[in-house]
Amino acid sequence: MMIRCYSNFLTAFRARLHMILLAGICTMMIVLPGCASVKGYWDLDANLKDYSYKAAEQLVERAVPPIAPEQAILVASLVNINNIETSSAFGRTISEQMASRLTQMSYRIIQMKLRKSVYMKRSEGELFLSREVYAISNEQKAQYVLVGTYSEANIVVYVNVSIVRLSDSRVVASYDYEVPLGANNRKLLQE
Repeated sequence: MMIRCYSNFLTAFRARLHMILLAGICTMMIVLPGCASVKGYWDLDANLKDYSYKAAEQLVERAVPPIAPEQAILVASLVNINNIETSSAFGRTISEQMASRLTQMSYRIIQMKLRKSVYMKRSEGELFLSREVYAISNEQKAQYVLVGTYSEANIVVYVNVSIVRLSDSRVVASYDYEVPLGANNRKLLQE
């Protein structure tokens, strides 16, 4: 009888052990992806430069007509789409990185350090280039201006960059992309 009780005890113990292990595995399956997303949050914006470099390369590839490297391109800071009078460290960093990549690709780049936005807003919310951009382009003999906007969402920043031909305000290239919004990018948006 003692052997039978011991056998029943072992069977019940094994069943409970299996249930505990199964519950542990299920818990790990739920918790570990959360840990990965926390780690992912910190790693999200590790490649901001890569996003900027790719955007610059895409603009050059998509330009119609193609932009000759000897033609000067003004580069303006990207502005917040909700307030075109302001930029941030995020917008300035992206424009600086894009200017860097275009320079590496042998394009003639002129940095614009303006006190005001390159955009003006019409009553309908439509954006157009400010007079100051045209004045600088005449001084510098620039044919194009690289402009852009960004919009912060919950987990990404939506970015739009364009190259505009100054002679007729025609957009010759445009590229839209998303930048994951991790700790570093959030910090850049606040400055």
